[in-house]
Amino acid sequence: MEKIKVQNLTKIYGHNTDKALQMVHNGSSNQEIREKTKQVVGVRDASFAVEQGECFVIMGLSGSGKSSLLRCINRLIKATEGQILIDGEDVNQMSSQRLEKLRQEKMAMVFQRFALLPHRTILDNIAYGLEVQGVQRPVRLEKASQALELVGLKGWEDSYPDSLSGGMQQRVGIARALATDPDILLMDEPFSALDPLIRQDMQDELLDIQQKLQKTILFVTHDLDEALKVGDRIALMKDARIVQIGNPEEILLSPASDYVARFVENVNRSRALTASAVMVKPRAVAHPKDGPLTALTFMERHGLSTIFVTDRSGRLQGYVQAEDASDLVDKGIRELDGIIQHDMPTAAPDTMLADILDTLAYCKVPVAVIDEQSKLKGVLVRGSVIAGLAGERRGSHE
Repeated sequence: MEKIKVQNLTKIYGHNTDKALQMVHNGSSNQEIREKTKQVVGVRDASFAVEQGECFVIMGLSGSGKSSLLRCINRLIKATEGQILIDGEDVNQMSSQRLEKLRQEKMAMVFQRFALLPHRTILDNIAYGLEVQGVQRPVRLEKASQALELVGLKGWEDSYPDSLSGGMQQRVGIARALATDPDILLMDEPFSALDPLIRQDMQDELLDIQQKLQKTILFVTHDLDEALKVGDRIALMKDARIVQIGNPEEILLSPASDYVARFVENVNRSRALTASAVMVKPRAVAHPKDGPLTALTFMERHGLSTIFVTDRSGRLQGYVQAEDASDLVDKGIRELDGIIQHDMPTAAPDTMLADILDTLAYCKVPVAVIDEQSKLKGVLVRGSVIAGLAGERRGSHE
């Protein structure tokens, strides 16, 4: 279900935007518009939708328009043209009273700088949004305590911001946003001011919180590794335009332009690609009732030394090696049961490659990719994994 829908959104900065907007419609470049009108195009004809419970990342280099786009969503800045629909209601058409209610009850924002109130305790900082809503003190402190525990800071209620590290202060900022139980979290480069190791911890913390709460998140970053880690989908911006929208694997494996390809060329693919992105279909599978000669024939035909065994519904049972099947043939045994090996490496389709590289390096058999019902979805072989990590399209066979 669509929680946010943005249609043909354009933001132009300046006091006389009509001519600049007409030039946008006529296809003039941002530089031409700036030179002829002295107006600046911040966002240009952006359209996308965000599903309920999705973490949607807006990313790009400095000046690409990502923060301007985010701030249009809650009308911290008003778009020049276009629609921003929250649950079907256009933010640009809201009265000031309705907009204030939306910000208080349905949205919360986490900024790059922590923006904590230095004279308030941590608990009172977290409860501030509820105080603005007029929630009674006992209730708001209870909700603030729950949010504080959610971000792992239980015990720091009576401390003040200057006694907390940067990472802890940002946790307080997130707790403050969560305390009002908003449907939507807007996060504007929330971790970019943190040291790299703390930043990684905060990314993990956000993923844990999202797993529990399933909020709709718009997350702005200039860091591709961060975008790939936290985003369900990514909108990549350049010169105020969205140049590609896709999930992390689509961005990495099918860049829409040379710019996107250059942008992603140095990313650590093992931490962005999943098993499903580089798995290949098995050339052949055997079934428990197949005889060893049938299994051996399959292996010889397809140049395999190992074949996976599935039942008729596709659930993985194990694997058989060629030498074992050959021994049974020589002995005149017609059943596979005695040589099916059940101790084998497996991975879920959404397993990150970084988590299974060691297994791939040392295991003598391919890694089977199976779903929650243990059905065989594909196979990880060294060639397809290396190709994926190198940025090449995967093949369709082992």
